[in-house]
Amino acid sequence: MNFDLSEEQQLLKNSVERLLADSYGFEKRRVYQTDAKGYSDAMWARYAELGLLALPFSEKHGGFGGGAVETMIAMEAFGRSLILEPYFATVVLAGGLLRLGGSEAQKADLIPGIAEGRLRCAFGYAEPQSRYDLSDVEVQATKDHEEWILNGTKCLVLHGDTADKIVVSARTSGGTRHNNGIGLFIVDGDAQGLSRRGYPTQHGLRAAEITLEKVRLRNVDVIGDPEGAFPIISRVADEAVAALCAEAVGCFETMQQTTLDYLKTREQFGKKIGAFQVLQHRAVDMFVELEQSRSMAMYAAMMVGHDDATERERAVSAAKVQIGRSAKAIGHQSIQLHGGIGMTMEHSIGHYFKHVTMLNILFGDADHHLKRLAALGGLSNEPVN
Repeated sequence: MNFDLSEEQQLLKNSVERLLADSYGFEKRRVYQTDAKGYSDAMWARYAELGLLALPFSEKHGGFGGGAVETMIAMEAFGRSLILEPYFATVVLAGGLLRLGGSEAQKADLIPGIAEGRLRCAFGYAEPQSRYDLSDVEVQATKDHEEWILNGTKCLVLHGDTADKIVVSARTSGGTRHNNGIGLFIVDGDAQGLSRRGYPTQHGLRAAEITLEKVRLRNVDVIGDPEGAFPIISRVADEAVAALCAEAVGCFETMQQTTLDYLKTREQFGKKIGAFQVLQHRAVDMFVELEQSRSMAMYAAMMVGHDDATERERAVSAAKVQIGRSAKAIGHQSIQLHGGIGMTMEHSIGHYFKHVTMLNILFGDADHHLKRLAALGGLSNEPVN
């Protein structure tokens, strides 16, 4: 398996890192966060200009035809800068559902808007009772002649308070937690009967609780089979986990480097604290966790496009386990080695720790994915072509 970046991928990496280095320092991030949307419209436009919003989509629909590796490159850079913009919600989640399950008409109608930065989307999948079970869906979609009527509540819809379109999973048949009988529906953010309560999350982003009361949709608003959407949801969730792993690695890298710089400059007992061997050992432990996470994130990115669903799920679950464990290990070390300043809101390190803690929870924490990996028989020993 070749982990070297191609020339085009290296150019992408350099471009996005240069953009964020120039425009997304920690203090600038705090300014962006004060906007009513919770992020910067100007930065969103810059992402569109650079082509980041078009990365995973086909050229036919205004994209660049990139894959999971290109998404990994962008997400890792975003993690290093703790970006606030709805890239994950719009491009990875809602965009992934459209890319994998949408009709040609839906793709032609919506994907160019996403790629150009005109359309911001969200994915409503979680419900108050569902925890990490994507098939635990109680929102009901009832057929009424040529329309569908949606009723129910979705929670923790990332950037759902400002999304122009919200893709909602809803049950059309069967019992709760059945994989069959789930459909995907495209709902306008201002649709009659839809209400949303936005709120800030612990890691500085925005989310919303979405309530649907007799929301009427047309057949053209259904993505794919209204009773067979679970395989698409599952595949997009795997892609999302791979993207989150890459974002976490970007966070880990900044946390490790920031802590190392602090050890080299902070003085105690008349010398730099980095001179104390025990602290050097802890810095090395952070580096080891970072490199292990980087390797697993790259593995997940390479495997997320695998046609064998079991092999794909094994890879992303194994990566998420490593990311969750490293988030705790690197986070604890970075806070402790910074001392009291690491606990303050004015220093960036605590914000990174909160962010990686939330990344661990999204789409299943380390414990959840360890159980999933065990149920799949562990990592395959078969060679990968």
